[in-house]
Amino acid sequence: MQALCYDRTGPAREVLALRAVERPEPGPGEVLVRVAYSGANPSDAKTRSGARAPIPFPLVIPDSDGAGRIVATGPGVDPARRGQRVWLWNAAWQRPFGSAAQYVCLPEAQAVPLPDAASYAQGACLGIPAMTAHRCLFADGPVTGANVLVTGGGGAVGAYAVQMAKRGGAARVIATASPAKADHARMMGADAVIDYRDPDAALQIRAEAGGGIDRIVEVEFGANLPVTRAVLNPNGVVATYGSMAEPEPVLPFYPMLFASQTLRMVLVYILPPDARSAAIRDINGWLETGSLTHTVALEAAFAEGWRAHEACEGNDRIGAALIAVDPEA
Repeated sequence: MQALCYDRTGPAREVLALRAVERPEPGPGEVLVRVAYSGANPSDAKTRSGARAPIPFPLVIPDSDGAGRIVATGPGVDPARRGQRVWLWNAAWQRPFGSAAQYVCLPEAQAVPLPDAASYAQGACLGIPAMTAHRCLFADGPVTGANVLVTGGGGAVGAYAVQMAKRGGAARVIATASPAKADHARMMGADAVIDYRDPDAALQIRAEAGGGIDRIVEVEFGANLPVTRAVLNPNGVVATYGSMAEPEPVLPFYPMLFASQTLRMVLVYILPPDARSAAIRDINGWLETGSLTHTVALEAAFAEGWRAHEACEGNDRIGAALIAVDPEA
């Protein structure tokens, strides 16, 4: 089979290339998926670039997200799953071979039935962004009647978080975004969008909320701490999945303690099983009714999959970066 591989870290167009590799066979509890689309994410690009650590395996097929069709099952898996359309999660997490290949073997739980109402391309958008958004929003209970702030509301996680907060019954959903992404955040359903660079962003957020914020889905915890402190209500929750600008922020412990505020860290790769199940249940429910919008910024040809990785290296992208492996799978 053909796979997009690298055997050294570095720039995407220099190290990512198609190679002929042996097609895997499913072991016990596994399924073999013929991949239609692979979804690239910033974490995939950082691993490939070497930004986080040396290359973890002699040969790497990247990407954790994707969608396709089950073509074979291993021992212990119901053969009736053969032919099932699926979306994938954690395909490359602590594994050498992810979804950027014609075929990938995974534990069957990591191949989620894809509702007929959703396309393969839509399924490949989901894993990391949608499940991160779900965990950030709902780990601390329903958001019904809550004021929710989504920072980075025009990004991949933020766009899903805005939509899910609306579908979860939030009273007001406010997003911060750059001017270039503000319209996208509005299209996703944000009731108000604030330029995060405005000096009075906190005042604007409080005005739009009619008070304070109950839940924050946070893309840049350290850099946004001053705004968080100014807008988060007592007993409020900030759930964060990133802090690139300030990787070791100073935590205002006592001010947050005496406001009884909660700081939650979210790493999508190691979600608790019940949280993962809840996310999959809700996401598939929304897929079945067509309730989620999935924006695709780039669909790269298989041989040019490096373009999807390059698109994940900056902040200009609006939507998912996909690799069209075999759209007719």
